[in-house]
Amino acid sequence: MNDLNIGLDDKYTQRNGRVFISGFQALVLLPLLQRELDQRAGLDTAGFISGYRGSPIGRYDAALWQAQTHLDDHGIIFQPGVNEDLAATAVWGTQQLNMLPDPKVDGVFSIWYGKGPGVDRSGDALKHGAYSGTSPHGGVLVLTGDDHGAKSSTIALASLDQ
Repeated sequence: MNDLNIGLDDKYTQRNGRVFISGFQALVLLPLLQRELDQRAGLDTAGFISGYRGSPIGRYDAALWQAQTHLDDHGIIFQPGVNEDLAATAVWGTQQLNMLPDPKVDGVFSIWYGKGPGVDRSGDALKHGAYSGTSPHGGVLVLTGDDHGAKSSTIALASLDQ
């Protein structure tokens, strides 16, 4: 009999050997690993994830909620946006630690996600965030999902079309 102790959370906790993981679970694992790398570098960072639930990558929400305990343990807040603009503006705000007199963390790494037309819709917030830059120990990753069949959008969109 094999004496393996395998659990469903191994994909978020195991750092050696193989784990089986979906693409969405890999996107959940990414900020967990970032936090661990920052801690090894002596940084006290936090994470923030926001996006639009109607996105073609909206299943990312379900994966984040399933991993909520792991996010909490790593100081990562997941707050879905009412729309792409509010989510992008919230992510932009996480990079403005230098405006606070006594920030509680060294930096915030953030993820924004939305659908292709949401990138167009949120262009102002995304552009201003890019021009403002990130905090020295922060950063932002922007994820977008194509909607070839206009299933969750009023128009079809494929990244290669742009």
